[in-house]
Amino acid sequence: MDFKTLHIGKLIKKKVAESDLEISRICSFLKLDEEEVNLMYQSANIKTEVLLRWSKLLKYDFFRLYSQHLILYSPPQGNNYIKKAPHKSKLPEFRKNIYTQEVIDFILELIYTEKKTKMEIVEEYRIPKTTLYKWISKNKSK
Repeated sequence: MDFKTLHIGKLIKKKVAESDLEISRICSFLKLDEEEVNLMYQSANIKTEVLLRWSKLLKYDFFRLYSQHLILYSPPQGNNYIKKAPHKSKLPEFRKNIYTQEVIDFILELIYTEKKTKMEIVEEYRIPKTTLYKWISKNKSK
C-alpha cells in the first residue's frame, strides 16, 4: 500500500469488489445513480460526508488512510518557528505516534527490501529509533 499518493476512488472500488455489494444496494444507500457511483471510483477526492457514508456502507475506515499519510508525511515541527504561549484547542487532540500494522509493515518492507536504511527511516518519517528496533525484533520472531 502506497500511503504517499492516495486515490480514494480506486480504493473504494477495490473494497466494493472485495465485499461483493450489488450496485443497487450502493446506489440506494448513497442516494445516487449508478453513473455517479462510477464517477466516484474515478475521483481522487471525495467530500468527507460522502466518504463517511462509504465507510459505513463498506464497514471500513477510509479516513484512517489519510491519518496514516499524515503520520508518515507531515512536515516535522522544527525549532525555527516562533514559540507562542500554549493554546488549548477546543477540538479533540490525537496522539500522532499511533502506528497501524499497515504502517509498520510498510516501514519494515522498506528496510527488508533495502529501499531505505534504518537511519533514513528514522530521519524521514521521524519514527523513534527504539520504536523501529522494537518492530524489527518483534518481526524477526514471526
